[in-house]
Amino acid sequence: MDQQKAGRFLKELRHEKQMTQEQLAQVFHVSSRTISRWENGTNLPDISLLVEIADFYDVDVREIIEGERKSEMMDKEVREVATKMADYASEEKSKLLKGIQIVSFIGVLILLVSILLQTAKQTSINYGVLIATLLALVIMAIITLYVTGVLEKIIKNKKLVRGIGIATIAGLVAAFWRVFVTTTLVGVLVVSSTFSPIEEYDDISRYQEFMNFSNGAYEEGVDTQWTKWGMDETIWPKEITDDMNVVDFKMVYYNPWDAQYLGYLVVDYAADDYAEEVKRLKAYKSTEYIGYYCVEEEKTYELLAVNADSYQGFIYALTDGKGRIIYGEQIFCNYYMDLQYEKYIPKEYLLDGFNATTETDYYKQMAGNQ
Repeated sequence: MDQQKAGRFLKELRHEKQMTQEQLAQVFHVSSRTISRWENGTNLPDISLLVEIADFYDVDVREIIEGERKSEMMDKEVREVATKMADYASEEKSKLLKGIQIVSFIGVLILLVSILLQTAKQTSINYGVLIATLLALVIMAIITLYVTGVLEKIIKNKKLVRGIGIATIAGLVAAFWRVFVTTTLVGVLVVSSTFSPIEEYDDISRYQEFMNFSNGAYEEGVDTQWTKWGMDETIWPKEITDDMNVVDFKMVYYNPWDAQYLGYLVVDYAADDYAEEVKRLKAYKSTEYIGYYCVEEEKTYELLAVNADSYQGFIYALTDGKGRIIYGEQIFCNYYMDLQYEKYIPKEYLLDGFNATTETDYYKQMAGNQ
């Protein structure tokens, strides 16, 4: 059998009818692509359609198969045989489709139950699994609609197709609004983090500006809530005087989304000034600090004063006991620092054990309780 020849014959018959592929597709309830395949010889019509096509074109079934007209028409007996074969093929196809329909309906129900079970626990949704399940549901639903013949009717109704598209988009937005919002926020944070500069200063002449003491932090009775997340910086010196030997100083500011501050000041005091400063610092009402951000009891240096907060970080003063005092601060929020702090402050200037990364048990516990 020459499929190419049969296809050309079908194309010739259609041209004789002066019909387009789209018009003919509507007659036989198939797609225009199917008509194209018939005429290109890629596929041939199902046997169940051959008699119908022959009647439509007023030709012999045998002529379609052989791809050319015959001088004699197929007799009634041959036509009856072809009709019975078409009926048999339709019955077998119907049985097969019925089994597929049952399996498809069961698959759709199973996937719906799976989605309901996954979304029932609002606090522990695996979005990857949920999306995969939804995709599987869509595929299974399309198969079900196809084998039941409903899909073909839907496709022909353009208004219905448009309505289904709009409803689908709306449903996806409603179902995944949290994923969308989260993804958008993460994107904003990533962009913000990428383009936000890390400001690093070591000019001790700007000390007052960096410490924000101009708002009255050192004045009795003044509310200090607007100074660096409300942390009390009065542990640090009120001012830098000419008789103070500043050995090292740095201030770092970073604001990818929420402001973060890191700084240290190292001063070697004369004996009398050292004794006076130690007295002032020990009189400060220090707070609890052990356990916050994995900090342990200070052993590297003697801790003179500390203002610690389980959320905002630390301000403190350390001494080597020989006239040197180290003032330090790490002020941030959300239980971790975006800033890679160890690049900007010597480790020995940090409180022992300090760890403000997201890898710690402290972060996982505290952030999980929010």
